[in-house]
Amino acid sequence: MRKKDRYIWLASGIFAFAILFTVAIVPTVLAQPENTDTEEYLQLFEEVFHYIEENYVEEVDPQVLFEGAMQGMFDTLDDPYSYFLDETDMDSLGLTTNGSFGGVGLTISKQTRSSTGNGNPDAPLYIQVVSPIEDTPAYRAGINAGDLITEIDGETTADFTIDDAVEMIRGMPGTTVTLTIKRGRAKAFAVEITRDIVEVPTVKYAMIDDIGYLKLIQFTPFTDDRVAEAIDFFYEEEFNGLIIDVRNNGGGRLSTVIEISDMFLDDGTIVSTRSRVPRENNVFTADKNLLVPESMPITVLINPGSASASEILAGALKDTGRATVIGETSYGKGSVQQVRDFGDGGFRLTTSRYYTPSGKNIDRIGISPDIEVTEPPLTEEEEASFDRLTEEFSIPSFVRENPEPTESEINAFVEQLHKDGIVLEDRLIRRLIRNEINRTNNNPPVYDLEYDLALQESIRWIKDAIE
Repeated sequence: MRKKDRYIWLASGIFAFAILFTVAIVPTVLAQPENTDTEEYLQLFEEVFHYIEENYVEEVDPQVLFEGAMQGMFDTLDDPYSYFLDETDMDSLGLTTNGSFGGVGLTISKQTRSSTGNGNPDAPLYIQVVSPIEDTPAYRAGINAGDLITEIDGETTADFTIDDAVEMIRGMPGTTVTLTIKRGRAKAFAVEITRDIVEVPTVKYAMIDDIGYLKLIQFTPFTDDRVAEAIDFFYEEEFNGLIIDVRNNGGGRLSTVIEISDMFLDDGTIVSTRSRVPRENNVFTADKNLLVPESMPITVLINPGSASASEILAGALKDTGRATVIGETSYGKGSVQQVRDFGDGGFRLTTSRYYTPSGKNIDRIGISPDIEVTEPPLTEEEEASFDRLTEEFSIPSFVRENPEPTESEINAFVEQLHKDGIVLEDRLIRRLIRNEINRTNNNPPVYDLEYDLALQESIRWIKDAIE
């Protein structure tokens, strides 16, 4: 059991014992009136806190009691995005905000009962990968959006908060962390990843014929400036259409995505936030300063790794008819959090939910594409073959031995897999090989037109619109 867990367990146990003991010996202290209000609860809490400090059989660190109680209070909200932050957590959050930190490059969340689709109340809830950040150790190690992290360095994540997971995954560059990954129905497997300085990336862009391709990796304080630079580049190249790719983009700053959305809209609502606290109710609207003309055909690519701010952008451009959304239904994070300092630590709390211009909240639902593009579903036999490739690390091993494989080497490898009983189509195997090469490449291509079906569909749609 980790030190932090022991503290929380100790605090929880002490509180439980103290309440029982005090009720038995001095019932007047904790007797609750029928209409106990907030001030009375706070007084009761203070009385129990001091009673434990003065009467527990061993001396107790007040900080341990406080942090245990705070953690328990946020846990009762049953919200994976609201949690207490101790001093270390706040320092880590500051590193992320500053743009770099020692880690592996993952955006993560905590499973909830509704997200698992499992009716068993005793089923464990693990840490889930929202998306890997491109060009980071986790991305190059092959971690995918939707993967479950069931263990970190041998410790189960079933009882972990997001903070617990972040604390264990981050560390000094050059050190290693072992993540146990559960992917679909395949057997869980361990991946050892060497930590590195993770630079918070922003955008990548390139031309595909006369179409601008803009990949938004994450919404940081600098992303809107980088997007403006990309648009300037597209104008220099005389673009006639634009593809905005937010696949596997886990989100980021609300203010940044509003600025970017405003580059494509000249009127109307971008997003609204609603809360039971009036000051958190806001409507963010577009102004007239368009960077991309209304006549320019635009598509937005999304997938289950597109979350939060990515969904705000996709929802705004979809609901206003400004763009056609292509791909798969997004993650479904429709809530807004605020971080507050509190003592040496702080907390992160969901204060409102956001709504797209049509008035939809997509929390745990996601943005649905206008044109759905997915890989053809696998048969049971093909799923078994895919699981075998995952469990046996066949493709990573091949790429590790052949970092720049020739066409003949790939052909021989694919043929050998078929001889070994792998029944997947050649196209899918080759795409898996290409993806693995890209993950391990320090300078992966901006796009992969050969195997990316959603990108191919997006180009077809724009060319039809131009004609």
